[in-house]
This record gives sequence, C-alpha cells and structure tokens, in this order.
Amino acid sequence: MASEGETRPLLSASREQADEPVAPRHDGVITSDDIAQGSSFSKNLGTAEAFAIVISIVIGSGIFTSPGSIDTHVPSPGAALVVWLIGGILAWTGASTMAELGTAIPGEGGVQPYLRYIFGDVFGFLAAWTWIVAVMPATLAILSIVFVESIYSAAGITDQADRIEHKLLSILILVVIGVANSISTKTSTRLNGFFVVTKFTTIAAVVVAGLVVVIIQATHPNRDDVGGRDWFTKPWFGNRPTVNPDGSRTDWGHLSEWELLGHYSTALYGALWAYSGWDKAIYISAELSSPAKQLPLAINSAIPTIVFCFITANTAYYILLPWNVVSTTDSVAVTAITRLLGQGFGIVAAIVICLVVAGSLLGNSFVAGRMAVAAANQEWLPRLFSQLGRVGIRKRPEQESESADSSAGTTASDAPINAIILSTALSALYILLGNFRALLTFNGLGEYSFFFLTVLGAIVLRVREPGLHRPYKPLVLIPAVFAVVSGFVVVRGAIFAPVLAAVLIVLWIIGGVLYWGRKEYARRRVG
Repeated sequence: MASEGETRPLLSASREQADEPVAPRHDGVITSDDIAQGSSFSKNLGTAEAFAIVISIVIGSGIFTSPGSIDTHVPSPGAALVVWLIGGILAWTGASTMAELGTAIPGEGGVQPYLRYIFGDVFGFLAAWTWIVAVMPATLAILSIVFVESIYSAAGITDQADRIEHKLLSILILVVIGVANSISTKTSTRLNGFFVVTKFTTIAAVVVAGLVVVIIQATHPNRDDVGGRDWFTKPWFGNRPTVNPDGSRTDWGHLSEWELLGHYSTALYGALWAYSGWDKAIYISAELSSPAKQLPLAINSAIPTIVFCFITANTAYYILLPWNVVSTTDSVAVTAITRLLGQGFGIVAAIVICLVVAGSLLGNSFVAGRMAVAAANQEWLPRLFSQLGRVGIRKRPEQESESADSSAGTTASDAPINAIILSTALSALYILLGNFRALLTFNGLGEYSFFFLTVLGAIVLRVREPGLHRPYKPLVLIPAVFAVVSGFVVVRGAIFAPVLAAVLIVLWIIGGVLYWGRKEYARRRVG
C-alpha cells in the first residue's frame, strides 16, 4: 500500500503539500484520478464544450485585425497565407504538447501543475502568479480595448483609444462579461455556444462574399466594380512593393537577408497573436468527464478548424480588396464589406465583429477565474479566491448549514465569483495604465516565457519518467519544434521591448519574494 506522500493529489488543497514535485506511485504510473481529485469543479464538461471554448477564445479579434499587419511584412499574398499556415501549425504543436501533459497530469490552473510537477513548486507558483497578475489581465484588457475600438471605428472615429471615455467603456464591457461568467458554468458554456455560431457565421459570410466575387469576375472578366481585381490579374507569389500604413513603400528586391528575416519574424509574431488561446483547453481539463480522450479530441478538432477558417478568410480578403489596401488597414473585414456592400453593411460587420470579440472576452474571463481558483487551492492566493458561488469569505460551517437549510430547493452558482472579480479589477487597471500595442507585447512575453518552459519540461519528462502514463503522446519532434519557436519569440520580444521585459522580470521578483515569504511563514507557524 502506497504511503500518504505518494498518493496525495497534485492539486490537493491540503496545507501539508510538499514543496517538491509530486512523486509517482510505486508502479511509476500517475492516473487522472490520482491528480485531479483535488479539483474544485465538477466533471460536467464534455468534448463539445471544450471544443467550443477553444474556438470561442482563439477566433477573436486577430482574424479581423491582424491580416493588415502581416501583409505589411511579407512580399506577396501567397507568402502571407503561408505565414498563416505556419502559425497555425506551430500553435498545433504547442497545443498537442499541452494535450500530452494535460492527459498525463490533469488538473486546475493551466501550465502551473505541469511546471510544479516537472521543475518544482516555485515554478508552478511563478507560472500561476504571472498568468493571474499579467497574462490574463493583459489579454482581457486588449480584447476590451478592441471591442470598444470596433464601435468607434464603425462610427468613423479613430485615434481615441487613449481617451478616458474609451477606457471607461472598455472597463464597462469587462464588468458585463464578468457578471455573465458569474452566473454559472452552464450559463457560460451556453453563451460560448452562441458566440461560436456567431464566429463561424461571420467567417462564412466573408468567405461566401469572396466566392461570389470570384464567380462574377470569372464569368464577366471586364467587371471591375465588384471586389478587387488583383487576385485575377497578378501572381499570388510574385513580389510586389508593399504600401505601408504611413504611406511609404517596401521594395522587397532591395532588402538584405537579415532585413527579410526581420520582416518575416514580425509577420509570424502577428500570426501567433491571432492564434493565441490555443492552450486554453488545458485550463478546464479537471472539469472534463474523461480528459484522456476528450482533451486531445477537442484540441485536434478545434485547431485544424481554426487554421482552415483563418486561411480561407484571408484568401477572401485578397479577393475582396485591392492588394495595396490590405496592408494599410487594421480593420480588414470591415473595410472589405464596406467596399463591397456599402457603409451600412460595414456598420453591421463592425457590430458582428464586436460580438466575436465578446465571445473571446467571455472565454478568457471564464478561464481567468479558474486560474485564480487553482492558485488559491494551492494557498498561493488567499482562500477566498477558491470560493465558488458567492462573494466574500467562506462562511463558517454552522452558517453554511443554516444557509443550506434556508435555501433548500434552489440551485447555487458554481462560478468562481471572487476570482472573476479579481481578474476584472486587474484588467481594469491594465486598461487605465496601458495601451493596445504595449499590452500585446507584454502579454506575449509573459505567455511564451512559460510556454517555453512547459514544452521544454515535456521533453525533460520523457527522459526522466519514460514510464509515466501518457494517454496521448505525439512525436517528440512536435514539442522540440515548439520549444525552439517559443524561445525565439521570447528573445525577440525582449530585444525589441526591453522596458516591458524589465517590468515582467520585476513581477517575477515580487512573486518570488511572496513565495519565499509564504514558505517561511508556514515554516515558522509549524515550528
């Protein structure tokens, strides 16, 4: 019979948790039940819900705003589509590696249980700390800013993002989304389902519009009043001078190989931002009824679907617009629909895109709350953030008994309301203090630093524990490729944004001080 230390679940809320990585049982196998039994949430989600959450998070503002910035940094539309494909494949390699870890070491909190298992408690803490105070608040702030910016753009107003009215509206959107996620898990997943339908409908409308233009111009070659004509008259992979947003032009034939690498890496960075969210299915692995089967299935169906949607939508953009217009707009979908159908339909397109962004906000807020719950269960945050279904501190047992008696027959919320309030407050602070571009870079630095460590850890774990039960095990080349790419993203981001990198390092130092202070306090209390 195994000892208590060998059978303690990785995510147990017990105060006696070890600071070292959790050891496998004597047979070398760690099962899903061993690790996930400390979850705060019921296992009431299935593959369809996990699929919908990934779709809802990933298909957000990126597919409607990033094409212009990517086109600016490549010599041809064909090259842009290749960048979108490569970005999708890289996202898939990262998601597949996360699925391997998620089925071998399922639990709450995303990457933190994996890092804690592989490298030790302090790495798990710093991952949780970074996601809770930096990555997720920055993500929610970015999406809220994009939501309000889309409304302003539909009204023909630009360059208002730094005004206090814009920021307060962004915060209001955050609060509304937080309230929606505070009702219950079932409500959140149903809303996600609605937003998934909205996302697919929007992309389908863009693709159908492109197909209509193709049919019209193929049957009537002389018509130039519908869509763009460049797709029909110019080579898709032929170099063409690119018109930049500031009016300058990039002549690709006169650039050095180093300059070309810089442009392509910038384009790839934009594509990876558009695909961001591919990792979010692992954050609900503890709530899946059968994670070993459902998690890989959700990821391996959602990511290819997203890649297909992104490539077909971008192809449609190049059909609907002249190629020198694509690189100069940050609202390519609205621009394309407005040019094709007029200002009225452009406003409708902007409204629909707002709904798409709202879906991403809902999904990310849903995940952010669960991160704080997992950290509170580890006692890395105050215990009130692990509270489900009510605001404030947990009631005493006798109060809970009285409350249960008085509320018999009612259904309590299972939403982490305190945790959602925390993420909303932090996101509001980021909106007030930051701006879109700075938050985007800051978010990427924080995410990919720990993506790199996590995927590297998956490789280390294959060598250290070859007998670990892995229901899903992709080729080792897959995590190796993603480790190289994520390392490149972090180094590149730190070089081009040293101030933001320094801010992130300061946050890590603060987190380390809090971790060791908590550890010392626990040691003295026991002593």
